[in-house]
Amino acid sequence: MSFHPVSTPNTDSPPSASASLTVPGCFEKKRRGEKLVCLTAYDYAFARLADESGVDIVLVGDSLGMVMAGRENTLAVSMRESLTCVRWARRGIQRALLVADMPYGSYHLGRRQAVANALRLVRAGAAAVKLEGGARRAPLVRALVEAEIPVMAHIGLTPQSLLAMGGYHVQGREPAAAIELQEDARALAAAGAFALVLEGMPRELAGRITRQLSIPTIGIGAGPECDGQILVLHDLLNLSFSPPAKFVRRFGDAAALSRAAIADYAGEVRAGSFPDDAESYHAPVPARQVISRA
Repeated sequence: MSFHPVSTPNTDSPPSASASLTVPGCFEKKRRGEKLVCLTAYDYAFARLADESGVDIVLVGDSLGMVMAGRENTLAVSMRESLTCVRWARRGIQRALLVADMPYGSYHLGRRQAVANALRLVRAGAAAVKLEGGARRAPLVRALVEAEIPVMAHIGLTPQSLLAMGGYHVQGREPAAAIELQEDARALAAAGAFALVLEGMPRELAGRITRQLSIPTIGIGAGPECDGQILVLHDLLNLSFSPPAKFVRRFGDAAALSRAAIADYAGEVRAGSFPDDAESYHAPVPARQVISRA
């Protein structure tokens, strides 16, 4: 238990209009040719570290089900879990745009359900929501935008479609599938999505979609031509405890650092060298004399 107070830069209230990156700001970055840096985070500490490190968009992804809860996929993530993580992440962010994944089943029953659940995520602190699926999601995107909720869309390898796809497979390799994904992208942009995640597709296709759209694309396993990139934080830091996908680059090894630190702590506790006198509290001198005589 720590006695140090937590410095909290934000409350649970939605972000103000003075946030460093806004939805219109994403369009401006694409127009200027500036890459969008996106990263997942699910709690105060990592959201704050991402924000302080200059990340543009923090996504509270439904990947939390795998990297935070140890599940095999994202399908069991609940609205309650997502809302909790959005509230935690919100407190750590001052300048990044906070986007929340809509969990599986939170928008599949139609517009009314989608708008109601998206509003809950916004009230928890999200500045925008993300949902998966192609042109068939265009009516939902339109309904959310009409409710003044910014939407980030997501096509290609969509993890919530795991059962229908029969696993995690690269999408759009065949000409017909590539044409369909391009049509999906145009439909979602026309419906009002402010950005589009392109996951698990050939870089050539992702580059073509990126050039065709006025909204920014954010790639994950879609090559370098996208307007931005996103990774799962735990993959980036080697905290996912599973073999990485081809597109994942380890930028640090937090697992090794943590194991070493915890092992050192355990060793010093067992040796009796932690805590030492400097790390202990002391009674005032008169009280100390009484204690020593007792």
